[in-house]
Amino acid sequence: MYIGSTGPRGLHHLVYEILDNAIDEVQAGEAANVEVSVDTGTGWVTISDDGRGIPVDTHPSTGKSSLETVLTVLHAGGKFGGEGSGYSVSGGLHGVGISVVNALSESLRVTVWRDGRAHSQSYERGKPLTPLKSTPLPPEDAKKRGTRLAFRYDPLIFTSGVVYDPDTLRSRLREVAFLNSAATIKFRAAPADVESAPWEIFAFSGGLKEYVTWLNRDKEVLHPPIYVNRTINGVVVEVGLQWCADSFSDTLVGFVNSVKTVDGGTHMDGMKAALTRVINSLARKSKALKEGDPSLPGDHVREGLGAVVSVKVPNPEFEGQTKTRLGNPEVRKLVDSVVSEELSAALELEAATFSAILSKGMQAFRAAEAAKKARELVRRKSVLVRSTLPGKLADCTSSDKAASEIFLVEGDSAGGSAKQARDRRFQAILPLRGKILNVERRDDASLYKNAEISDLIVALGLGVKGGADLSALRYGKVILLTDADVDGAHIRTLLLTFLFRYCRELFEAGRIFVGVPPLYKVDPLRGAAGTKKSAYCYDDADLSVALEGRVQGSYHIQRFKGLGEMMPEQLWSTTLDPATRTLRRLTLEDAAEASHLFTLLMGDKVGPRRELIEAYGASLSVQDLDI
Repeated sequence: MYIGSTGPRGLHHLVYEILDNAIDEVQAGEAANVEVSVDTGTGWVTISDDGRGIPVDTHPSTGKSSLETVLTVLHAGGKFGGEGSGYSVSGGLHGVGISVVNALSESLRVTVWRDGRAHSQSYERGKPLTPLKSTPLPPEDAKKRGTRLAFRYDPLIFTSGVVYDPDTLRSRLREVAFLNSAATIKFRAAPADVESAPWEIFAFSGGLKEYVTWLNRDKEVLHPPIYVNRTINGVVVEVGLQWCADSFSDTLVGFVNSVKTVDGGTHMDGMKAALTRVINSLARKSKALKEGDPSLPGDHVREGLGAVVSVKVPNPEFEGQTKTRLGNPEVRKLVDSVVSEELSAALELEAATFSAILSKGMQAFRAAEAAKKARELVRRKSVLVRSTLPGKLADCTSSDKAASEIFLVEGDSAGGSAKQARDRRFQAILPLRGKILNVERRDDASLYKNAEISDLIVALGLGVKGGADLSALRYGKVILLTDADVDGAHIRTLLLTFLFRYCRELFEAGRIFVGVPPLYKVDPLRGAAGTKKSAYCYDDADLSVALEGRVQGSYHIQRFKGLGEMMPEQLWSTTLDPATRTLRRLTLEDAAEASHLFTLLMGDKVGPRRELIEAYGASLSVQDLDI
């Protein structure tokens, strides 16, 4: 309940809970250095800081040390306990996170340096193995202080096969470093026996200005970053803003006490409201918008915007322990007020910047009007509101949306096999002809005129871009099923680009999946001695395992070039049958990073894409790159 899941998201949340405690020391001005080390061989994670160290004196309520109390008792380490609590703002709120991490860890070791002594204790699945040990520090280390906590997650609790993703952790540490410009954060992910593994260092003295520049690193920016920073009623409001010329979507990132609020909240609502009001007010003041002209809607004002909103709130009210959305109503008013005043003043001083932002918003408005006309034309041709579904869609018979699923299949051949193999009660098939439109390089008007895109919109029940209603979605699962080759990967990426740009909420709701068809089939030759049963292999590693123990010459390897080569019963048993298939759910951990990757892969700038391909090709030891 507290970490969200027992899969990869929950596993990484364990790290974030301990990291938040270290960052609280940074925000309190008591620490400047944080180290995070992941042993990729054993799964041990070690996080240390040079803060004051967790208290070790006897806790008045439990009679145990304060260290053991906060590690074993829920709500015992709350940081807003009134006078003397030590934190004016904090990401670790209620003393729950660290005790939950302890309970969900197979083993945990903690060391605290304070008052000239080293205090240590070990735990197993939340229970202390040893009493608190305390030893004096040598004279040269007498002033050493801080906390080091090492833990290994409990494999009995977390989903089999889950591992830490260094890129996911790296992204979080980078964010924290941007938000806390006085901190230096070091990160290393490598097997413990590789002593030469280098440390990555995240330190950004430019703070949010540098963060916004990094967000827009692959885009053509219209102006230098606009920076807002003010403390009002005890709440620190910090905002970085920068618009881009070559982007048709916004990238908005929010934080509360250095905790990322992936579901937004009142601080983001206040920022959006202020932006819309300020831009329209200045546009009318400058006569760019005349009396009677409609105001620019918020989504047009924000088109091309990269923004970071960070607030530090003494008593934040999060929705859920995972802290994904801020609920304090007063914060909306404070952020709205600060952004309105500071942005108005900045844009009145920088007329060229305001002109560029307004021009971008007006272009977005005109493009939206063109798209609206295109939609109306499409509607008149009965594409988006037609009562009939696309003719090539083989729909399912079930009316239970939650239990139904649609497969987006590459080509008529694969579509034919899938239609024969499926369970028509709950599985629908939509074959796609070739490669769909790359929406990253096209405007909305082109999108609605495209037949394949229109079929997708109608078949899925998405409605109009920007107004998609997930309750109207016709299927519980949207499954991308393409060939296991380069063309299949390209088609899958085109589909993902469309779905991400058209209706990002599908990913946030966990409705998008990728089907995993087999790449090989190993068959025993008739009459061969020492043979095993037929085996399907999904990659080269699977193939190596399947060939172990087989006599050379006693088997035949079939490589599937496409889904259309598979017999319907093969396709059912390997790819469509819920009891035996493998599906990969695509979730949205970092919208900003996902948007950046889609821009790199599908945008019109060749140079950055080439660098990405070369970098990943080198990391995968690819010998020949077709670039």
